[in-house]
Amino acid sequence: MKRLLITGYSGFVGSNLIEQLKGTYQLNLLGRKKSNLGTVYINELDSISLYSESLEGVDAVIHCAARVHIMDDVANDPLNEFRAVNTEGTLNLAKQAAQAGVKRFIFLSSIKVNGESTSEKAAFTAHDQPAAEDPYGISKAEAEQQLLELGNETGMEVVIIRPPLVYGEGVKANFASLMRFVGKGLPLPFRAIKNNKRSLVSVYNLVDLIKVCIEHPKAANQIFLASDDHDLSTAQMVALMAEVQSKKNVALPIPVWFFKLVGKSLNKNDVSDRLTGSLQLDISHTKNTLGWKPPYSVDHGFKLAAKKSSTK
Repeated sequence: MKRLLITGYSGFVGSNLIEQLKGTYQLNLLGRKKSNLGTVYINELDSISLYSESLEGVDAVIHCAARVHIMDDVANDPLNEFRAVNTEGTLNLAKQAAQAGVKRFIFLSSIKVNGESTSEKAAFTAHDQPAAEDPYGISKAEAEQQLLELGNETGMEVVIIRPPLVYGEGVKANFASLMRFVGKGLPLPFRAIKNNKRSLVSVYNLVDLIKVCIEHPKAANQIFLASDDHDLSTAQMVALMAEVQSKKNVALPIPVWFFKLVGKSLNKNDVSDRLTGSLQLDISHTKNTLGWKPPYSVDHGFKLAAKKSSTK
């Protein structure tokens, strides 16, 4: 039985991942929390920590741990804070993995490496030049570049996966809040936002893709975009949230220009852009290279996300 090292195992993606991998692989878990689902090694993700013990006998690393994107980050130097973990910490782990003879290093990156929006332009592809705009995306882009260079130097296979917003049972932040608001029957002003398109990925589809990338020979040294391959407008998203909760869609037809005006006046253009703009991923390269397609529907992921949100 092959042995994997998983970082970020207590997070949203990582916890779903180890549930699917336990029993099929021996699991080493690198992080801060205890777990009974594998052999745990308590350590920090930084530029100086040593990971030789946790990497011993490991065939592949699945690196999910990160300093995640934070709204209204109050750090004095956000880019430096993100780089310390997402770039320097990742490279430190990867270098030691290569030295330990690890064959494959799977890096969970972010679509923010491609940019923030596809409004009025083509969907993002795996072959686009990086165009990260915020500190989180920049730190991930820098990590990707250095990982690929390390792979060329050492022969360790590098696989990079860039997901957009990930959702499912236990999701938090804005997606969970919106699901709860819809579930309470609150009137929401999103009915007119019907011409944008957003790519999402359920954690179940993302985990399935990661599983394929562990051993698929064609995954080596590739960048893959991940999505449900079913894009939704904001209005469609809210309508589906209502449907899976058996609630009436109480959505008001507030015009898109009003959101843009409010965003500009409050210096919150990024917020209005996320509501009214598009962010689409073209996952053709992922599907064609791996012979993979998302096994779970959007409805499936929304139903499970609603199940958790309704209990809060």
